[in-house]
Amino acid sequence: MGGPRRGASPGRRVLESGVPRHPPRFRAGFVALIGRPNVGKSTLLNRLLGEHVAIVTPRPQTTRTRILGIVNGDQYQLAFFDTPGVHQAKGALNRRMVEVALSTLHEVDAALVMIEAGTGPGGRVEIGEGTRAVIAEVARSRKPAILGINKSDRVPRQTLLPVMEAYKDLHPWTAIVPFSAMTGDNVDDLLATLAEAMPESEGPLFPTDQLTDQAERQLAAEYVREQVMLKTRQELPYSAAVEVEEFDESDRREDGGLVRISAVIRVERDSQKAIVIGKKGALLKEIGTAARIKLERLLGARVYLALTVKVEERWTERDAAVRRLLS
Repeated sequence: MGGPRRGASPGRRVLESGVPRHPPRFRAGFVALIGRPNVGKSTLLNRLLGEHVAIVTPRPQTTRTRILGIVNGDQYQLAFFDTPGVHQAKGALNRRMVEVALSTLHEVDAALVMIEAGTGPGGRVEIGEGTRAVIAEVARSRKPAILGINKSDRVPRQTLLPVMEAYKDLHPWTAIVPFSAMTGDNVDDLLATLAEAMPESEGPLFPTDQLTDQAERQLAAEYVREQVMLKTRQELPYSAAVEVEEFDESDRREDGGLVRISAVIRVERDSQKAIVIGKKGALLKEIGTAARIKLERLLGARVYLALTVKVEERWTERDAAVRRLLS
């Protein structure tokens, strides 16, 4: 998939004494988006890419794997890794998610540690143990770290200062940047700050028309799982996984055509299977319709989407099943 050239240059030509400075050197590198669940990492990635690459729901732990998104600017290329939210891991699935997030820190040039804007009663800023643990892991990685204060659109501007003050001494941050992934407010400044933290490069690390490393087949599975999470009860989403068994492009053309997709929604209990299917198959049809609409926009073609639901008992507790369903 191709992505547009986005973002502002991290530097500008400046005239001093009538002599132009040399243009800034090109910078390119990898950035880990890391933080607690639901701080807006996937929303930010989608905002930067201008495409729905990472699924987003109000439920915590929506992101299960590492997702690469590539952003191009005039003098930089930033390769972002969206990672699962760091949380207290119980069970094979949760352990795998946290391992993926923390291991990414050792493969990047900088980390964007994301927190939420806002203060508690009396204007106090409460920093939870989970957030402190994330910062400690970033410190152990010895990578440059930018603190990103997301959801600034939800709070009065004057409350940002106490948050910045509370966090500034927890780590030697390269910068602290408030922004809103939802509205895009101050995201250009965030990009410029991240670009300055990247090493100089002879050129881009990836083709400039590449948006992500996610295959369309993988994105199809994620789009279906997103709808399962959005349309089912609270208990179910963490026990659901989606496998694409068929991705047939034989009738796809440059100007559209048809893509046939067959996917299996795997759950852990018969009662969960009944929830996903719904009365007379109504909910499964609703899930399929919503996923198909998004897939048609992504693929630029008509989509025939066939969904089935199968029970795979206790798959979230078995390492082999987790590796297979998250690969």
